[in-house]
Amino acid sequence: MIILWIDPWTTTIGFSLIKKEKSKIKLIDYGIFKTTPKIELKYKIFEIWNDINEIIKKYNPDILSIEKLFFQTNTKTAIDVAQARWVIIYECIKNWLKIQEYTPLQVKKAITWNGKANKLQLQNAIKILFWLESIPKPDDAADAIWLAYIWALNSNQINNWF
Repeated sequence: MIILWIDPWTTTIGFSLIKKEKSKIKLIDYGIFKTTPKIELKYKIFEIWNDINEIIKKYNPDILSIEKLFFQTNTKTAIDVAQARWVIIYECIKNWLKIQEYTPLQVKKAITWNGKANKLQLQNAIKILFWLESIPKPDDAADAIWLAYIWALNSNQINNWF
């Protein structure tokens, strides 16, 4: 089973791919998609759509794990990110991927057992879990690894934690 995780934004989109076979979890790939700066959102959405299609074709994932949106102040950013997020979800549905969504709190608890963990704590946990020499960079790519990992642990068990 291959899990694709996307950290949805509009300019830099983090992704990771994890393969789960029985109890083994292996990091296959991670990185970012970048959209062209300072272009209209509709063109960024098209670039995101194109990148998602390429990764689906290349890795043929079974599951999309994606973070739920949480914005307190900037409504415009929330609306833009929501549009990018839904083009990602739509393409994954079209390709028959199962979709699982998590809140930032769920991610932090599943990785560090601390819902108030900071980004560095999460990054160090991922570094240790996958025996990496350094923390994955950029941050958006590291973020993308967290959610794929918690889905790979056992989605039913994780959902029962919260």
